[in-house]
Amino acid sequence: MQNAYHIVNGITYYRLIAAPVLLLFILTGQQDVFKWLLALSFFTDAIDGYLARRYKVVSVMGAKLDSIADDLTVLMAIVGLLVWHWPFIVQEYAWVLLLLLLFLVQLSLAFIKYGRATSFHTYLAKVAAVFQGIFLVLAFFQPSPSQGLFYVAVAVTALDIIEETIMVLLLPTWQADVKGLHEAWKRRRE
Repeated sequence: MQNAYHIVNGITYYRLIAAPVLLLFILTGQQDVFKWLLALSFFTDAIDGYLARRYKVVSVMGAKLDSIADDLTVLMAIVGLLVWHWPFIVQEYAWVLLLLLLFLVQLSLAFIKYGRATSFHTYLAKVAAVFQGIFLVLAFFQPSPSQGLFYVAVAVTALDIIEETIMVLLLPTWQADVKGLHEAWKRRRE
């Protein structure tokens, strides 16, 4: 059990360490190395939560670290898009700004209410992460990002952020691993 705990946290720590390395590859223009490391980071994001639940080594600290590692991985992918696919970002700026605004509202409410960011890990967040990961990784393996995948990722991500914003409003105290609005509502009534 202890080994599983270290393995799962090691995978999360990998993503934390990989983020500045990804930034270094962006700054030095090494897109080929960047895209493979980004793909590996998204893959490890997909498996660490599964392994934590499978081996019953879920912890509040692990959930917090996972959320930070997730955000850093996505941030580095976005920075990569800004550098290598700037015309796409300019073309789709309204959607990018909408997601940024929704995220900042949710984050601000969480800091006002809880004094820290959320770590809900909802089912919708998992679905959004899959579409974000697919879009962001493929954006660097194709000549230009896929608009269709972008719109799907935007729609699911917007729904996820809206759900989490409502959950912040519902839950009086900070809680990790709340799977969705239904569970948040049940926890509020308890």
